[in-house]
Amino acid sequence: NATTKCRIYNNEMIKVVLTGGIGSGKTTVAKIFKELGIPIYIADDEAKKLMIRSKVIRRKLTNLFGEQAYTKEGLNKPYLSKAIFNDKSLLQKMNAIVHPKVGKHYQKWLLKQDTSYTIKEAAIVFENGTYKNYDVIITVTAPKEIRLKRVLNRDNATKEKVEAIMRNQWNDTDNIKLSHFVIDNITLDSSKEQVLEIH
Repeated sequence: NATTKCRIYNNEMIKVVLTGGIGSGKTTVAKIFKELGIPIYIADDEAKKLMIRSKVIRRKLTNLFGEQAYTKEGLNKPYLSKAIFNDKSLLQKMNAIVHPKVGKHYQKWLLKQDTSYTIKEAAIVFENGTYKNYDVIITVTAPKEIRLKRVLNRDNATKEKVEAIMRNQWNDTDNIKLSHFVIDNITLDSSKEQVLEIH
């Protein structure tokens, strides 16, 4: 049992990362764990907050993308999304600015938790090698057609843009090889059963 092995190895709170490709349903699965009383850290949400709140990040992103990176209302998401979509190197540079700050914020958050395990929901952990920082890896999967439909219904995005994001992420076959648990997130009832089993 992967969880038992990790508990013996750490002798402390288990750090779980919940990951999966765009549209796989990570947030839905995270909510099920949250209903069980497990603290959840949503990396993407915290990154967006830090991009607005942190003066250091704001300065660096303005230097990278120009003054249009921010408006009076805050982060200029459409502008950044378009810039990143057209230039992959900008995405890497932005991640290099934002991810370390998110990592530090997550470490501080961990210190405030008092449960047998916590979960961090993060999309990019295999691609950047950070999966090695966690005791347990849970990968959420779903067929490509379902994932695509979910994202198109959820976001104001084109099929071309979503498929481009999918190509930039590892495929499920590679992810599964490095995971302790896999949740096939096709129906809510089935996902709940899988979460309870892992819990």
